[in-house]
Amino acid sequence: MKIERRQALKSLAATLFAPALAQAQATGAPVKLALIEALSGAFANTGEAVFRNLLWAVERVNQRGGVKLPGGARPLVLERYDSKGQAEEAIASLRSAIDDGAQFILQGNSSAVAAALLDAIDKHNEREPTRRVLYLNYSAVDPALTNERCSFWHFRFDAHADMRMAALMQVLGQDKGVRSAYLIGQDYSFGQSVLREARRQLGAQRPDVRIVGDELHPLGRVKDFLPYATKIKASGADAVITGNWGNDLTLMVKAARDVGFDGKFYTFYGNALGAPAAVGEAGVGRVVAIADWLPNLPTAQSEAFYQSFRQRFPRPQDDYVHMRMQLMIEALAQAIERAGSVAAVPVATALEQANVSLSGQSGRMRAADHQFQQTLVVGVMDRQGSPGVKFDVEGSGYGFRVVRVIAPEKAELPTSCRMSRVSV
Repeated sequence: MKIERRQALKSLAATLFAPALAQAQATGAPVKLALIEALSGAFANTGEAVFRNLLWAVERVNQRGGVKLPGGARPLVLERYDSKGQAEEAIASLRSAIDDGAQFILQGNSSAVAAALLDAIDKHNEREPTRRVLYLNYSAVDPALTNERCSFWHFRFDAHADMRMAALMQVLGQDKGVRSAYLIGQDYSFGQSVLREARRQLGAQRPDVRIVGDELHPLGRVKDFLPYATKIKASGADAVITGNWGNDLTLMVKAARDVGFDGKFYTFYGNALGAPAAVGEAGVGRVVAIADWLPNLPTAQSEAFYQSFRQRFPRPQDDYVHMRMQLMIEALAQAIERAGSVAAVPVATALEQANVSLSGQSGRMRAADHQFQQTLVVGVMDRQGSPGVKFDVEGSGYGFRVVRVIAPEKAELPTSCRMSRVSV
């Protein structure tokens, strides 16, 4: 039975993702996608990880012949622009991408950069209607981006911070071992919104939990988190709640381990990019992460999806794979074909109705605010080989066991968006 299952998984992976190194059959002019991300500096590892995900997704579309349009099939081309994680550099990259003929802008790592790009794209599209672009966001999760700052030109494919916090609270709410919590985050719009929502939801769902610390730190500039870790331990907190990502998370959990903090970490991004290896054995049963998908989701389709990514990017440190980025590219390809055009307005109108599935995972775009609705999962760190942990993270020997699956309709939250729509 094990051999048959293994063969079935290999067959499924080959059918779905036979990698994407084959020459595309599309012959028309390429559809240019511009990735604007930190590809150097403190968060370069996050930008490169995103690039691998998007490259794989683009390859898959091209392997099946590109996007079908009335004038013939056209391949997708992913071009890289280094923002260095800075808003000013991102705006300069946006101008370069548009001058290079990019029609779709992809960015996500940093809500501050996202807000700057969104403003610039709104202004550009108003000034130059013949060169309009769409902005596809895979990770910038400040709730304002699809609420009071929502835009017809912006589509978010990650669950926003309030949705992620609500999912985490479904687990923390039942964790009676947590009687006190320390809130810590990066000092910009996203980090601030995470702590604000943590306070609100703790008050509503766990009023018995005392908040024993509440602080923000500079984004990407702290090299030594020992002073923060020392305060966390001294506070007597049973748990830390944080939206930190990249090196700001990795360095923090390393410091917490070094000072002997033995509480839990309820995180948005504790499942990748060095965090599991950094915390090591101390994280078993203690690091909790919320995601749109985890490698140990117990389905054959999910396993085949992950195995195929590992075949494409075989080094352990390259296994930062996100389903939402794959669904985003699938949704874009679907919208272009449905619109019969790569022009911004018809593609945006079609993208509002996107409903896509891949490897047993699915999602739909909510037209009211352009917030993607999808399944969320919560996982707890454990040793590879433990029940429910077939796959580890980045060769660390530790992976995440799925403890909660939240259906899209349960993860969905209301929106305050009042969007101004644009017609052709």
